[in-house]
Amino acid sequence: MRTRSSASTEEDDSDDTAVPEPRLPDDDGRKRSFTSAKYDVTRHSVTLDRRKGDKGPPTSPTLQNAWTVPTASSEKQKEVSELLIPSSLKDTMANHWSHQRSRVQSPWRCSLLTLATTATAMLFFFAIIHSFFTRQLDPKGCNNCMMMPAYAKLPGFDTEHTRFASKYSLYLYREGQIDEDTMVKGVPVLFIPGNAGSYKQVRPIAAEAAHYFHNDVQSNADAIRAGTRNLDFFTVDFNEDITAFHGQTLLDQAEYLNEATAYILSLYHDPRRSRRDPGLPDPSSVILVGHSMGGVVARTMLTMPNYQSNSINTIITMSAPHARAPVSFDSDIVHTYERINTYWRQAYSQKWANNNPLWHVTLISIAGGGLDTVVPSDYACLSSLVPDTHGFTVFTSTVPNVWTGADHLSILWCDQFRKVIVRSLIEAVDVHRPSQTKPRAERMRIFKRWFLTGLESVAEKTLPQKEPTTLLTLEDNSNAIIGLGERLVLRGFGEAGRANAHLIPVPPQGPPGGQKFTLLSDQPLDPTGAGGKMEVLFCSIFPLQAGQSAALLSMNIDLSGTSSGSTRLACKNAASDVIHLPASTRTSKYSFDDSPPFSYLQYNLEDLAEHQFVAVVDKMRIPSNGWVVAEFSENARSVIHTGAGLRKLLAWGLRITLPADRPLVMDIKIPALLSSLLAYKLSIGTQVCGEDAELFTPLLRQYLSEPYESKYFVNVKEANINLHGIAPFMPPLLRGHAIGDGVSLQLWTDPTCNTSVSLSLKVDVPGSMGKLHMRYRTVFAAFPLVIVALVLRKQFRVHDETGVFMSFAESLDLCLRSSLPLLFIAMSLLAMSLATMSAAPARASSFGLFGWRGNATESAVDFTKNDLLLGSSDPFFWFLVPLYGLVCAGICVLVNYAALAITSVLCLVYSTLTARPAWIKNDDRRRATVPAFPPTSPRRRIIITLLLLLLVSTLIPYQFAYMVACIVQIATCTRALRFAQETRSGTHYNFYNYAHSILILMLWVLPINIPVLVVWIHNLTVHWLTPFSSHHNVLSIMPFLILVETLTGGKMIPRVTSRLKYITSSLSFALAIYAAVYGVTYAYLLHHFVNFVCAWLVVCHFSSSNLSLKGLIQIVMEGGSGDEGGEDEGGKKRP
Repeated sequence: MRTRSSASTEEDDSDDTAVPEPRLPDDDGRKRSFTSAKYDVTRHSVTLDRRKGDKGPPTSPTLQNAWTVPTASSEKQKEVSELLIPSSLKDTMANHWSHQRSRVQSPWRCSLLTLATTATAMLFFFAIIHSFFTRQLDPKGCNNCMMMPAYAKLPGFDTEHTRFASKYSLYLYREGQIDEDTMVKGVPVLFIPGNAGSYKQVRPIAAEAAHYFHNDVQSNADAIRAGTRNLDFFTVDFNEDITAFHGQTLLDQAEYLNEATAYILSLYHDPRRSRRDPGLPDPSSVILVGHSMGGVVARTMLTMPNYQSNSINTIITMSAPHARAPVSFDSDIVHTYERINTYWRQAYSQKWANNNPLWHVTLISIAGGGLDTVVPSDYACLSSLVPDTHGFTVFTSTVPNVWTGADHLSILWCDQFRKVIVRSLIEAVDVHRPSQTKPRAERMRIFKRWFLTGLESVAEKTLPQKEPTTLLTLEDNSNAIIGLGERLVLRGFGEAGRANAHLIPVPPQGPPGGQKFTLLSDQPLDPTGAGGKMEVLFCSIFPLQAGQSAALLSMNIDLSGTSSGSTRLACKNAASDVIHLPASTRTSKYSFDDSPPFSYLQYNLEDLAEHQFVAVVDKMRIPSNGWVVAEFSENARSVIHTGAGLRKLLAWGLRITLPADRPLVMDIKIPALLSSLLAYKLSIGTQVCGEDAELFTPLLRQYLSEPYESKYFVNVKEANINLHGIAPFMPPLLRGHAIGDGVSLQLWTDPTCNTSVSLSLKVDVPGSMGKLHMRYRTVFAAFPLVIVALVLRKQFRVHDETGVFMSFAESLDLCLRSSLPLLFIAMSLLAMSLATMSAAPARASSFGLFGWRGNATESAVDFTKNDLLLGSSDPFFWFLVPLYGLVCAGICVLVNYAALAITSVLCLVYSTLTARPAWIKNDDRRRATVPAFPPTSPRRRIIITLLLLLLVSTLIPYQFAYMVACIVQIATCTRALRFAQETRSGTHYNFYNYAHSILILMLWVLPINIPVLVVWIHNLTVHWLTPFSSHHNVLSIMPFLILVETLTGGKMIPRVTSRLKYITSSLSFALAIYAAVYGVTYAYLLHHFVNFVCAWLVVCHFSSSNLSLKGLIQIVMEGGSGDEGGEDEGGKKRP
């Protein structure tokens, strides 16, 4: 009689693997199975407990009866079967048996289909990575800055004020040689560092503020009287907390900052700490400047219970992911984002200002663009959160005199950009008000003037609101007036030997938007009274007498000479509306080159209704270099609308020829260019223009109207066009309509060349592949689980039908032939359907029962409609689903073989360290009786599991226990592989394949748990031991632990032959569907879904066991073996 170890399962007793039952011919020609003929050709045995159970009376079917156990074969039955089986059938069975064994025992097996799939996947993957690092790259133009930082810690902000005093600290920044004391005397500004950021990151902006006020503003008496003061920069040391991965940490920081804000404001009330003018009101609000996740924390502060009303009214953020969480691995971060964004949207949806708690708040979001490879700049967009009256999103490449992108860190120290930040903040300050800032509408005008180009439709012109300040006197017989509709071109200044004025008549008013005035020069435009080369004045006839002019107009420009007759014009200076453009000459290379910018003016004809002339005043008396081009042009000639769709652009590109008599500036609007997933190549033909005659080389501006993104290309011949328009997973606009204008190309060319210019635009397919990297990085945490779930589904189905648990590689090969292509075809169709519905306009909705409340014409905006699948709102991108499915399939193959390699190496080390008895290698008859590996004590396994669960419920997060489970599973696979290789048993290979597949599943869930684990370890390093309640749910880890501990005993999952086997198949399929549809947006739920699958596998394991609660208690208390008892080698029962 054959015996087995107490830890072996029913399958372990066989040295061969179960195969489909051969069938013998009946007398009538039909075939019958050996089992139906009472012949058993297998040598399975059952456990002692099973045999005990078989002796009892039959019972009603239970869940346990769903798992079949092969019946034991006697020696007599085996002899009879050998006599009855024909020799030819024996040979067939032997060949089939050999094929089955080789299939089971080859986990490294790789088919040509798998190899081709992996090669294709890696080709696409490396093409994406190569494109990301080498193609469509924005140039870097930030200059370095210098500072002399000093940080004064504020120890008074202790545990009496906040419960986080032992973890976080508050500092006051002081610039060396300027601010030597720690007294507060200006306007409070609080800097909030981002994810793993340092409080010292405040130094570039704070140093520039100190130098600018000390060198420029302090001596300006008008600015001081207007309420301008220096800025007191406070900064917070969060000990480099990781907020991007953990929602509770984000909430803790927001709570601490609200308490810090109250403490900062209290400093200005204390005469011992403040040097402010006693006549000024005490500050009641603090300006916030946030970097990265610090910007999100700043918005969170206004939603917290401890927020002091009106203590924050100005927020400037840099590279902050406002629209959605950077990763969705933590449930708290996802729910926190949802709560914050819902609060802001609901606040700005209120009809009356009194009901809006954020009415006084202005929020400016500044993005670095394509150079930011940490956070996609698309996420910085505020279009779904804040209306234009309270905030906007702008890119650093848009900001005048910056004109360069910035990466995630350089946006803080970029010298050009920090100057703009500081000047805008100081201009927005007004210490005469308790809020310390100007009113909201005025703050918005200031920020738009500093951060926007001035060419946007929302840009305000100051000329219509001005009063005339300059009296321009000309001689009557002056020939300086050019003809109506002609262009003014000056190729130099001072050629007349005296000051001279060139008058351009303003055309009569026509339909709105009919004409516009444009002027471009390489010289700065002087304000009133300045001593430069030129002024641009908008004039009307002055009707009063000469004797009254001095009292009414502050500036007099008399160009009449000795002439007795003269014409007097009352003029407004246009210098305040000048728009700076990067210089474009033959030597220009980048827009941020260190060269004086061009000066540009642009007015609609309606803005000049009260004027008759535009006067370009040449103030030079000696010849000087410089040029000016000015003209009135019709918008119909200067704007080109292209109707080409995206598919036509992909197929044929776009070619446009600009006529020779074109206006100074041309605007080409391409509505089809909306997606941030595509990049383009633009080529501009060379103008045939003489070397001496050319005033400037072509200057191109690529821009979007929402968000405010502009890029300049100087001396342009070829340009890389990429944008941050409609991006995956982004919520729709707050106003409920989509971006309609697309990309526009604004081109300034020298009109004096009088030659046509050709433009060619085509899609850059290799360059577009790199754009997928930033938008779809988190896909690699979700889509591989689609592959793994289907592979497991196939493995369990084959195991339940044949008893063979095939290898992961073989199952993946079968899935690649059937289920995976069908699934991704279905997902592609679903993606097209979702994109079509997302692009459809929102339908009118009403609120309340039967629509009694609300306006029936209001449109409800679904801000989650782009959360599913790959988040695209354009059906054109349906192919991304199978593309990423293919790439993830290839990655799963590599991960599988990497895990095989690791376990093989560990197995080799394990075999070297532990010697096996010689009889195992030589006694072939005993190979099948060797258990998977010597089991550990059930008592020890139960105690370890309970101890881990106890620690999870009190001290450690369940993510730590999950990592421990992964390590234990690796050890289990190593031991299983060693015994499978030594015994060459199909049963042992079955168990190894099963354990290996569970390991692959757990490895793909591990990245979802690592970020929270990193946060917990970081908190330990800073001695912060407060547990996070959301990560101590023992049910989130219990099935994983029980399953892993069960596998440490070498116990193979039993076969399921009843209808219950469809539960395993359904759960695996549901996991695949969920990972594909919701996995990117709600990745944290993948852990819980897999956890539920593991719970079902645990049920499958214990359903074939007679272990009861009483038995468990007995094992723990007495160290019994429970149901794992068996017979010893002598055939006697073990006590």
